[in-house]
Amino acid sequence: MKSCDSTYNKCLYFSSQALARKVEKLAIESWKPTGLSPSHAYLMLLVLREPGIQPTLAGEQLQLTPSTITRLVEKLEEKKLLIRTNEGKLTNIYPTPKGKAMQELLNSCLKNFYESYSAILGKENSSRMVADMNTLTDKL
Repeated sequence: MKSCDSTYNKCLYFSSQALARKVEKLAIESWKPTGLSPSHAYLMLLVLREPGIQPTLAGEQLQLTPSTITRLVEKLEEKKLLIRTNEGKLTNIYPTPKGKAMQELLNSCLKNFYESYSAILGKENSSRMVADMNTLTDKL
């Protein structure tokens, strides 16, 4: 393992950024058949799994800020894949028929993404890494 200059704590920052860039590259390639970015695709999958989900809950589950969720939803509305409804003070997000028609393709791309990084890292390492990253993210 490479040593780090602890004075500047470069390891965490640069290592996490390098990992993020490599994962992003794999994700973009895996989600390419949908014509959506990975973030848009994951939001679509979430809304398909939980129709009527509120943006706040979607943000919590995807670990994204409310403003990011709003931008993602707006883009998916422009593509006619999602709709928002208001019930009093609550906003709910639903897939449109066009969005529902993408479910099989989205699931296929998700499987492809998992298989891509699992082939590189190994299934056990992949599962452990994701669990560890979630735990560490919650601590920060």
